[in-house]
Order: sequence, then C-alpha cells, then structure tokens
Amino acid sequence: MSGKRNCMFLSRFAKPSAGRANLPVTFVLLDRMVVTRTADTVSDQIQNVLTWRNGNPAFTAHGIGISTMAVDVEHRPKIEYDQKESSGDEDFEEDLELEKRLNRKFDLHIVPWLFGIWLFSFIDRSNIGNAKIDGLTTDLGMDTGTQFNVALLVFYVPYILVDVPSNWIIKKVRAGIYLPVLITCWGLICTFMGFTKSFGGLVAARVLLGLFEGGILGGVIVYLAMFYRRHQMMLRCGLFYCAAPLSGAFGGLLASGLGQIKHGGYNKWPWIFFIEGAITVVFGIVCFFFMPNTPADSKFLTPEERQYVLRYMRLDASGATSTDVHEERFSWYWVKMSLLAPQTYFCAIIWFFLLVPLYSFSLFLPSIIRGMGYKSTIAQLFTVPPNIAAFITVIATTYYSDKVKLRGPFILGGTILGAAGYVMLLASNSNPVKYAGTFFIGIGVFQCSPILMVWSISRDVTSLS
Repeated sequence: MSGKRNCMFLSRFAKPSAGRANLPVTFVLLDRMVVTRTADTVSDQIQNVLTWRNGNPAFTAHGIGISTMAVDVEHRPKIEYDQKESSGDEDFEEDLELEKRLNRKFDLHIVPWLFGIWLFSFIDRSNIGNAKIDGLTTDLGMDTGTQFNVALLVFYVPYILVDVPSNWIIKKVRAGIYLPVLITCWGLICTFMGFTKSFGGLVAARVLLGLFEGGILGGVIVYLAMFYRRHQMMLRCGLFYCAAPLSGAFGGLLASGLGQIKHGGYNKWPWIFFIEGAITVVFGIVCFFFMPNTPADSKFLTPEERQYVLRYMRLDASGATSTDVHEERFSWYWVKMSLLAPQTYFCAIIWFFLLVPLYSFSLFLPSIIRGMGYKSTIAQLFTVPPNIAAFITVIATTYYSDKVKLRGPFILGGTILGAAGYVMLLASNSNPVKYAGTFFIGIGVFQCSPILMVWSISRDVTSLS
C-alpha cells in the first residue's frame, strides 16, 4: 500500500521477534471494540484493518471517535519497541469491574484537582472585570479611551504563544510538579496586581498572568489523558470545565464582599486581587503534595490496579503509560500531519467563534449588569445566577452528549442560544429582558467548549495537534 489513506490511529504494535513472519497489531476502537490482525508489513497491517472497517456495517465514524487524519504510511516515524513495556499486552483482557473501580478512584483523586485548577485559572484571568466596577479604571486613570481593552488583550498574546511549547514541556517535566508551579506563579502575579499604580503596571501584570496561565488547558488535557481512556473523557472534561462558569459565580460573590474592604491604604478593588491571588497560591502549594504524576505514581492505587491501568492505557488510542507521555519523542512528522489535517482548521475556526463570546461574557458581565443601573455590590451579586445556570448546563449537556454519542447538535444548539442572548442585550431596553439574555449567553457558550474539546481530541492522532 502506498500514498495516504484515512485510517485510525495505531494504538500499539507488538514487538517483533526473530522468526516471526506475521506480526500482530492491535487497533483499539473508541467504542471499546478491539481488532487484531496479522501481516508481513506495517502497510499490510493497516490495509487489513481498513478492509475490515469498510466491510463492517456496525462500524461508524460518528461515535466519539476515530481519527480521520491522513497518515503517510511510507514516511511515518520509525516505531521503537520495548520488550519490558510490551510484555503481556497481547493477552490483555478487560476487567470491567476493575475498570469501574479505577474510574471511581480517578474521579475522586484526579478530577477535583483539575476542577480547582480551572476554577482559579478562570477567576484570576476574569477578576479584572469585577475590579473594574469597583474603581480600578478610575484609580488608574483608565476611564476613557481603549486602555482597559488593551489590558484585557495583552493577556492573550503570551497565552496563545506558550500553549504548544507548554504541552511539550509537560512531557519532559512531571505534570504533578509542572502544573502546581504554574498555579503558584500565576497566583503570585494575581496577588501583586493589587499593588498596581498605573496602566503600564497593569499591562505588565496581565502579560505575565497570560504567560503562566497559557499552558494550563493543554496541560490539564494531557494530564487527564494519562488516567482516562478516550471514550471516558467527555464527562470528565465537562466536570472540570464546569468550573469556568462556577468561577463567575464564586468570583462575583467574593468580589461583592472584598470590594467593600478599605484597609492599609488600599480601597476596594486591590483586595479582590490580594485575596483571590493568595487563595490560588495556597491551592498551588497543596497541589504539589497531592497531585500524582502518572497512574504509576498514584499511591491510592493497589499494585494490581497500577498494572492494569498501565496496560489498558497502552492499548487505548489515547494511551499514556507511566512513561509514554514523558518519553514521547518530538517529531515534525506529526506536526506536518496535524497541519495538513482539515479538522485541525475546522476545530480552530469553531474555537475562535466560541471563545470570543465566552470571554466577552466572563470579562464584561459585571459591567453589563452595572450598566443596567445597579450599584457595584448588587451588580457583583447579580453575576451569580447566570453563571450557576451555565454551571448546571455544562454538567448536564456533557453527560447527555456522552450518553447519546453526539457532539455537533449540542454545539450548534449552544451557539444558537448564545447568539439569541446577545441579540436580547443589543435589541432590548428592558432590564429584565437584558438580564434574561445573560442566562441565554451563559447557558449557550459554556456548554460548547468541553464538547468541542473532546470532539477535537478524539479525532487527533497525537497530543502535538
């Protein structure tokens, strides 16, 4: 077989040994079906499974996910084998009860830390919106012009630039160390933002904040993939991502109280940064002691459970063993394949048009409600209900999306709701209608992100994408 074919990601190859003409290769489909075929060459192995796929009416590309990336079989990187790591995988049998027990443990010991990371990440990047209506722009002389918008914008420049390099770094530095370091650093920066006395100081702080927060989302996804198989990712992504709207509710409640503090020469808005940043620093330090690096390092697992999870992750299309993620070699081949894959650009375009209204909502909701004529304290409190509604919706839609194995309709429905909410804000002069519009926006835009996140992951063949 030559040229390029649309094919599934080869989750693992058995180690060839002397005297074996036909080599077995295992393909793990994301609906939990396992296919093993033998052939003389890698190309023939792929061809066999493709033939099986095309002749099998039960096989569908509309589940959670086969990759449709075109793989150049003739020029793909050489696959190296490790006898020690591969030993015994050919006879691996799934134990559903053990796997359920493992998932319960991971849900208890892994997801809460990721939930907290995303919660504080969103609080610390968005609390500038709460600080604005408590006097930030007035005290820094930013009431007119575009300076406040510039301060918002500069956060995203390093945030975008460090995302891919950070994903590479997390493969070299243990996640249980790297992520807590990022958390602690951006928490310190958020704390020091309270001492800002000028527009230039605020811009510098926002740039540094974006620098350390930029690697969080990709790092969290890589970390999550070390513990869960792809078909288990949807609900878990929803469980940690629902922290984003909850951060708006939590941040609004905190800001309504912190914005009343006048002490030590600092009035109102600095205390939002002082307290919320300090809480993040404490959380980052705690994460350092309790977040495991990999399943192999997880003290809450028994030896039997560790062995099982390493073997089933090795056989999964997203698999990350105790060493796979950290020892995965960088290859420009996969960069090329990612850049040539249409779904890379398709997902990027959707992401762009989802994140613009999402961050507009997160950053400007306090100002939108304040513009309805409410005092700052009341406006802070009124940010809570729309965010709580979004929080509940994210959990419900990700659960149901996982159950029915559909992604696109939920994304489409969310975008329609979000657009309707913005129309209500723009077209109506009634405060109740405008406030109802904030519910439509929150419910619509937040539910789309985790669904698209998992949808794009399930159609990629490498974490570099």
